Amino acid sequence: MAHNYRTESYGRIGGVGTGGDRPGGLRELAARHALLPLRLFLGVTFVYAGIDKLTTSGFFASSGAGSVGEMMRGVRDSAAIPALVDLALKSPSGFGYAIALGELAVGLGTLFGLFGRVAALGGAVISLSLWLTVSWQATPYYYGNDLVYLMAWLPLVLAGTSMFSLDAVLADRRRRMR
Repeated sequence: MAHNYRTESYGRIGGVGTGGDRPGGLRELAARHALLPLRLFLGVTFVYAGIDKLTTSGFFASSGAGSVGEMMRGVRDSAAIPALVDLALKSPSGFGYAIALGELAVGLGTLFGLFGRVAALGGAVISLSLWLTVSWQATPYYYGNDLVYLMAWLPLVLAGTSMFSLDAVLADRRRRMR
């Protein structure tokens, strides 16, 4: 059974507008800012993760409880790509610093919106590498949080950080200079 409702625009039923569909309305405002909560969450989380690694004593050691070397040895046999773990085990300290500084750079880039797509791509690469190594053993697969982080980074890779960002300030400045 078909009903006689107009559906060409959200917020309209039978031709009566709700105000959310006019230019500059609430719906447009929400659409422009839709990725901001995700950007803030990922940025804060990655800054925190990087600082946590940098300030945890023993994390950069080759062996011992809580060290990156011990963690890599523990996941080596269950990783999707053991060669990545073997590469990390050649220099656990170097790998630990690369991850910690990478997380810090990605988080700050995302929060400030500086090279936002590049930062998001970096976050996606970190999350992908951690999923294929550390989280791969999680069963069922959706228990591994790195896969969720990987998927969360993808909208920011695609859309960038156009709102409240240094990228927007720089783009505006370039536009005015022309």
